[in-house]
Amino acid sequence: MVPWIMRRPSPQTAALLVTALAFHVDMLLYYLLVPLLPRYARELNLNPMQVGILFGSYAVALLLATFPVAILTDRYGRKAPMLWGLAGLGLTTLVFAMSKQYWLLVVARSFQGAAGAATWLPGMALLADHFPSESRGKAMGTAFAAANLGVLVGPPLSGFLAQHAGPAAPFLLGAGLVALDAAGRAFLLPEVEPERGPRLPFRQLLSNPTIRLFAGAMALGSGLWALLESTLPLDMDHRLGLSASQIGLCFAASAVAHTFTSPLMGRLSDRIGRVKVLRIGLVLAVFLLPLPVLLPKAWMVVLAMMGLGSTASFIMSPCSPAVADQVERQGSQSFASAFSILNLAYSVGLMIGPVAGGALVQGVGLPLALGLCGLCFGVYLLAARRFSQLDGAVDPAI
Repeated sequence: MVPWIMRRPSPQTAALLVTALAFHVDMLLYYLLVPLLPRYARELNLNPMQVGILFGSYAVALLLATFPVAILTDRYGRKAPMLWGLAGLGLTTLVFAMSKQYWLLVVARSFQGAAGAATWLPGMALLADHFPSESRGKAMGTAFAAANLGVLVGPPLSGFLAQHAGPAAPFLLGAGLVALDAAGRAFLLPEVEPERGPRLPFRQLLSNPTIRLFAGAMALGSGLWALLESTLPLDMDHRLGLSASQIGLCFAASAVAHTFTSPLMGRLSDRIGRVKVLRIGLVLAVFLLPLPVLLPKAWMVVLAMMGLGSTASFIMSPCSPAVADQVERQGSQSFASAFSILNLAYSVGLMIGPVAGGALVQGVGLPLALGLCGLCFGVYLLAARRFSQLDGAVDPAI
């Protein structure tokens, strides 16, 4: 009799374990760099633009790699892209641990972004393969929660290790986590993958109104956080007199709320429908978005930030399972191609949020700017209403 600890888990459990660990490691490694940026700036004599290029090269490479990785994943399967991406991630992590040359760090950061595409797209497709529609939201929400945990753990862990064991220590630990991640992907993923049906071209995916609806919601959700991260710290400093650590705790509170509510909102979308959960999130955003700059006490702001973290779960958790449902209804498993559209929308939100928000703040002030942004969510709510009759049913437009 095989001991229970040596038994291979079920395909569903294996897919969730591999994906959750992959997302957690990817986000933890992404945020290991954050506390070390001042050190790099001092030691390499970098100006603010060079620091921005170093940090932002990840996003550029992620965008450039998204569509090629999606095509390869849907054509050749999930396992190979995940393993090749992990090899690149391990190599770039070691470069960060040992290199002192700026150009090499930028190259490594870029490869890290490409490896991120090879983690997220096959990982989400893997979950869509193994979980039916009625449990897909919970599974994907759980994987997102694991990623959010990496966001929470990465910066403080990196800062602690760098202070007590040297600047290479965070990345050496990261290399060890990559090895653990590799073992999971190599031994838990199936050797032979099932047939995937016809591959849907991007034009056909984009012609689906429900996919467009949730892509827009994903852009709004990511833009929401980019806007808050670029505007609220200054307000918390000037109006409430909060220190840097206290401001960090406010954002940590929102991240914790998002982490714990993400699987709950995914499960709720399995039960009552994706569009209904999205609509709840849009309503909450209308009322909660202006609150952090209107409340007079720090503890009130923390509660508002936790509310916004939960609101992000309402808006973003249904997006991936909703898109997967639409692909499945077309008799295909081109999940990676569909998720690449969400990935693009997420990136667009990250880029546009701070720019649009900054222009509004400069023009009308922060409170009114956040109020107007909240109204944008209300306008999108009107667009979502017309899809409520399609939620849980076949889209007649397909």
